[in-house]
Amino acid sequence: MHKKLPKIVRVRPAGGHKLDIAFADGARGVFDMSWIFERIGPMNEPLQDEAYFERVFIENGALTWPNGYDLSPWNIRRRMEEAGALNAAGVAAE
Repeated sequence: MHKKLPKIVRVRPAGGHKLDIAFADGARGVFDMSWIFERIGPMNEPLQDEAYFERVFIENGALTWPNGYDLSPWNIRRRMEEAGALNAAGVAAE
C-alpha cells in the first residue's frame, strides 16, 4: 500500500523555534523544532538565530531556509503525530 506524501500548504513562525504548520488535508499544529539543535552542523547552525529561523518558506513541499536547509513534509508529519501536536482537519488548535 502506498501512502500519499503529506503536503504542507502553510507555515508561520510561532516563536521560540516553533512553527505553525498546515497540511493540504486540513490537519495543522505547532511544530517544536528545538530538537534540530541536538547536533549542530553547518546547515542548521544559522537556524539558532530566531530571526533567521523565521525566514522559513515552503519549496517543493519541504520546509526550507535561505541556506538550503530543508525538512521533508513526511518527517515533519510523522514527528508531529508522534508528539501529539497535530490536530485533525476541522479541529481547532489550542
